[in-house]
Amino acid sequence: MHVHLDLIGGLSGDMFISAMLDCFPEAEPQLATVMVDAGFAELVRLESLPADDGTLTGTRFRVHADHDAEGHHHRHYSEIRRILEDSRLQADVRKAALDMFEIIAVAEAAIHGKEVDAVAFHEVGAWDSIADIVCAAYLIASCGVTSWSVSKLPIGRGRVKTAHGILPVPAPATSLILQGFETIDDGIEGERITPTGAAILKFLAPDQRMPSGLTLGRTGTGFGTRQFPGLSNVVRALVLEGGHQPQWDTDQVTQLSFEIDDQTPEAISVAVDDIRNRDGVMDVIVMPYTGKKGRQGNSIRVLVRPDVRDEVLAACFQETATLGIRCELVTRAVLRRQPVVLDHDGRRFRIKVAARPGGKTAKVEMDDLQTVKMADRDEIRRVLESRALDEVNDQTE
Repeated sequence: MHVHLDLIGGLSGDMFISAMLDCFPEAEPQLATVMVDAGFAELVRLESLPADDGTLTGTRFRVHADHDAEGHHHRHYSEIRRILEDSRLQADVRKAALDMFEIIAVAEAAIHGKEVDAVAFHEVGAWDSIADIVCAAYLIASCGVTSWSVSKLPIGRGRVKTAHGILPVPAPATSLILQGFETIDDGIEGERITPTGAAILKFLAPDQRMPSGLTLGRTGTGFGTRQFPGLSNVVRALVLEGGHQPQWDTDQVTQLSFEIDDQTPEAISVAVDDIRNRDGVMDVIVMPYTGKKGRQGNSIRVLVRPDVRDEVLAACFQETATLGIRCELVTRAVLRRQPVVLDHDGRRFRIKVAARPGGKTAKVEMDDLQTVKMADRDEIRRVLESRALDEVNDQTE
């Protein structure tokens, strides 16, 4: 099952939950149990009501915090993490909630120059916001959705009042979390995507194109609390089913491309090694070419995680002689892989087993095979790869 999120008004935690409940109303009764498992049952009250703005109808979900129990509206990330780790939430729900809080904490730490555990959440630290993330985590983990996509994100305009003061829209932490997503400016003032909404999107890692060949099923409309002139403040969840289900996963990476024809091979080798060893760099490829006037040069392609694009861009400019770099966000298809470690003649070998459309294949890490005499490598490779395939197949039977 695939869900496409159409961010008409924007996205917040309660809007995401509203749209999902409008699609999957059978999940609503379970949210009260989720609050009990999280230890929040005495601290919050959940409310899900029909909504109608005169143009669209749908669902509006809200969490009401018990102000007597609220105490303070800011909590350190380490405290929230402890609360969730000590809860009785299902493992997949707990992990999703922890991952989303970590996404926000890492962004806040980068913005304010703090260690992650020292980050104090303000608006996100209130019980209602914590409950929003936990409810979202439950719906993500339990509704049977296997893939996600999202429309272009409305960027918003103006300023927003926060515990840190008046901040530009989108807020700095939100901007950092949403690096790599396509945006639109529809000219409407106000905050369109909250930090919680941004963390949900980052966690889902959605494709930014709706897949083709699927059948549209349920549609859910989730309302936010703000009102925009001439625009319904809603997010739509479109459920798509059927069609060909690929046997691989998709994600997005940033591709940096540039050419160099005025740097020595030695200097390029040093630069490429430095770039390849940086955090978030997945691969660096160097290809020779012949340019204008018969000049010999090298075309360099760097694949990086979208969130570290700017840091790697700076490294490419610092380490090479290039004067311009092309940046492109691309969708990548990735085969599902399973690592296997086997012992053979007192040595440990790492093998990657990949699930291909035509069947599983295995490949021994060459770094490990280098410890074997060349005359024996082919035979040991065949033995290890056969054993790895047998082991993985036994686990799935």
